[in-house]
Amino acid sequence: MSQPATIAMVEDDEGHARLIEKNLRRAGVQNEIVPLANGALAISFLFGPDGTGLVNKGRPLLVLLDLNLPDMSGIDILKRLKENAYLRVSPVVVLTTTDDKSEIQRCYDLGCNVYITKPVDYEKFANAIQQLGLFVSVMQVPEAI
Repeated sequence: MSQPATIAMVEDDEGHARLIEKNLRRAGVQNEIVPLANGALAISFLFGPDGTGLVNKGRPLLVLLDLNLPDMSGIDILKRLKENAYLRVSPVVVLTTTDDKSEIQRCYDLGCNVYITKPVDYEKFANAIQQLGLFVSVMQVPEAI
């Protein structure tokens, strides 16, 4: 039996990060969640010290990716993930406040698997994350090859 996917949560807003984790847990998601507060931390975790992504080979990985990060665009991280020989199979869920149609299309063109716009309203946001958690709990994630 394969190991459960590690969830790399790339989110710079600490309040959003807590809300996301809390509501994923509420939905029954038991996976390890690694909070990454900016692009540099995300790149370091995902691609490892040598920048190849080999550090995650054989490890199922699901990436929750905010696009609006303080030090780089989530689009750049998405592009690098999908161009990487090891990480390109890892599902990427873009979870962001941006609802611009061209930005949504760009993310899908680059290989994101799901695009979710964060609702501004707290209750709607919490509900959206719980629904995402139900989806994550039944999702099959391949190992990085």
